[in-house]
Amino acid sequence: MTIQMIIALIIVIGMIVAIMTDKFSFGAPPVVAAILMVICGVAPIETAFKGFVDTNVIMIAGFMTVMAALQKTSLMDKIKAVLAKLATKGGFAGYAILIIVVMLATSVFGGGNTGYYVMVLTIVSTIPYAKKLPNSKLMLPMGFATGRALIPVSVAFFMGMAASLLEGTGAESEVTLARFGIMMAVMSVFFLVWALIAYKILPDHDIQEGEETKEKKEEEKKDGLPKWKEYVVYASAAVSIVGMMMASTIGEIAYVLPLLCTAILVLIKVFTFKEAKNQVFSPLIIMMASVIGVAEALASTGFTAMVGQAVANAMGGSVSMFWLILVFCFLISICATLTGASIGSLFVFAPIAIAACTAMGMNPAGLACAMTAAAWGGGFLPIDGLPAMILGLGKYKLKDFLKFSVPMYIIQIIGLAIGAYLVFPH
Repeated sequence: MTIQMIIALIIVIGMIVAIMTDKFSFGAPPVVAAILMVICGVAPIETAFKGFVDTNVIMIAGFMTVMAALQKTSLMDKIKAVLAKLATKGGFAGYAILIIVVMLATSVFGGGNTGYYVMVLTIVSTIPYAKKLPNSKLMLPMGFATGRALIPVSVAFFMGMAASLLEGTGAESEVTLARFGIMMAVMSVFFLVWALIAYKILPDHDIQEGEETKEKKEEEKKDGLPKWKEYVVYASAAVSIVGMMMASTIGEIAYVLPLLCTAILVLIKVFTFKEAKNQVFSPLIIMMASVIGVAEALASTGFTAMVGQAVANAMGGSVSMFWLILVFCFLISICATLTGASIGSLFVFAPIAIAACTAMGMNPAGLACAMTAAAWGGGFLPIDGLPAMILGLGKYKLKDFLKFSVPMYIIQIIGLAIGAYLVFPH
């Protein structure tokens, strides 16, 4: 390991420990970590603070503001009432139904879609506390469920990437939509099983801010919004969601559409500029922006490539296909989580793994597909967009977050390896 790698790892570990102690203001440790990356010469300032101009952070900041406006509408009051009723009367059954509904919707919207998971998390954050089903028991599983499709149909992007990796190394591609979808479904089922088991260990607290927030909401409900303003809010939410889901098609415009909608809502006085500013520059957004830069700085040291080569060498020349898939899936997902570079980690590790698999006389198709899914299947640490939002909106202590996320991660990666081993020839 180089000196830069060691320093970067110490800073990242220090950041995680600082978050775990819960003694610092939310979002402060990642900002300090980014500053230290620059001071210690690990990364230039444009890398360490890259998250503050990251397109996804800009998009999420605007979208959270639009969703804050949506909370003031009569439609959201009705949605909250339905969810609150289910939470109050449902108990474990209601918990299971809500998770399954989110996973089925993920099948349509596609796992990992930023607009979808931000929408789900902001809606969950409005569910009132109920003793039978505390809202703190919903944020973690429902948040992660936005990346686990129960009936995977939107997998063309990932399947195409796996096929490209195989073709790029000269291996024959035997990837089909059916096989890839079944593999992903097995992983999702393993996630669902853990989410149901975890019901009893999830923390019991109110994720909302208490009496002051309730009074504020009651006051807002009294005043209400004129119908024409409500329609503008609905249109803003629809434009923001559609834009985010079509970001790959319409380009950079999609990332600033929520902010444009925010400006319109301020102009028509749905909320004040101060309210909008507090959403756009909230501690959650600052944390997200900071951890992206920290992850980018760690990746730039060459840490990922070094670990990948070491694992490939350690595995030697004879190992079963299942263990090969499992080890490389754990490796790539851990490094993608720590560095925030899913595609980078995939393009570093996959060629090594495929070459090793081919050299052993085994078919690398299942390995390539599983590794592609695993590159986006980590998230057990709150140093990326979705897990950081879950931690912040759910007001979890890091130990409670990890109590759910670490077993979830291990179980779903095992499920992914089993799925790949069963459906692909080897």
